[in-house]
Amino acid sequence: MTTILVSLIIGGTAGLLAGMFGIGGGIVIVPMLMAFLKFPQSKAVGTSLGAMLLPVGFLAFRKYSQNGDVNWKVSLAVALGLFIMALVGASVGLKVGDTWISKGFGVLLIAVGIKFLFFVR
Repeated sequence: MTTILVSLIIGGTAGLLAGMFGIGGGIVIVPMLMAFLKFPQSKAVGTSLGAMLLPVGFLAFRKYSQNGDVNWKVSLAVALGLFIMALVGASVGLKVGDTWISKGFGVLLIAVGIKFLFFVR
């Protein structure tokens, strides 16, 4: 898979989960950029902030960008995936109800926690 296709998938996944659980950057995008595109953490954080530029963290993004820790193509591709899939995630989240959303979010947090506890380079 090309980097842009992987980036679109990461953004779409983050958008789906953001729509369902109200989450995105730090808990979804950063770990996925690290796992699937092998980004170092600082570049993953900077790129994630770039994807969410104005609504979330312009000043922090600017700092990472000044440090060279932003991949612009990946940021834009992740942003496109987020934009499209957040609506899908919101629709799914509203249909399945609070119990399943809470359980799904718990599973996601455990999975991300295990990744960071045991599988960090």
